[in-house]
Amino acid sequence: MTDYHGNVRVGGPAQTHELAQLMITKVAVGPMDNNAYLLRCRQTDEQLLIDAANDAHTLLTLIGSGGISRVVTTHRHGDHWQALGEVVAATGATTLAGRYDAEGIEVPTDELVDDGDTISLGTVGLRVIHLTGHTPGSIALLYDDPKGAPHLFTGDSLFPGGVGNTRGDAKNFESLINDVESKLFDRLPDETWVYPGHGADTALGTERPHLPEWRARGW
Repeated sequence: MTDYHGNVRVGGPAQTHELAQLMITKVAVGPMDNNAYLLRCRQTDEQLLIDAANDAHTLLTLIGSGGISRVVTTHRHGDHWQALGEVVAATGATTLAGRYDAEGIEVPTDELVDDGDTISLGTVGLRVIHLTGHTPGSIALLYDDPKGAPHLFTGDSLFPGGVGNTRGDAKNFESLINDVESKLFDRLPDETWVYPGHGADTALGTERPHLPEWRARGW
């Protein structure tokens, strides 16, 4: 295990979280200090990218000569897929996105995913969790590590300090906070490591005490 902390900056070095069966490399790119995550199965070396946000050269350098089999886009907002076309053209990767957000992504989606689906990566799997509110079809991806704590990639649906931006829409906020609470906090342990679409990592246990506060403030 490395001394991974997940604090990255645009133009700075990537950080790699070494797990028993999976390598998780986090890099910050544009256009809005976005995080991209390269996952590699340690047994097969198959790789998958979460959010080809921007800076295709940075992402392709990170991917290396081994290529990637898939790119998963967590949601439709343009800052999360600006490099998707270039990355796909260079790697031939299959594109995946949530069923209800794919129409808002300019690069065609090859595979639509739904809540509860599993995305295979070599010998490991990522479970799709549909979270409605930041966008209609946002997804989180869960790697339930058999050798340790779960690892959760939340896109823009959960950050340190709150859920994703719902732009003052009370209905969307209610939907998102309900989904995040019932599908994430109610099902997963405190030690679950959270990798968001922007900024620093956190853990569910760090955020759990603040859920009532988030509900009360409405964002």
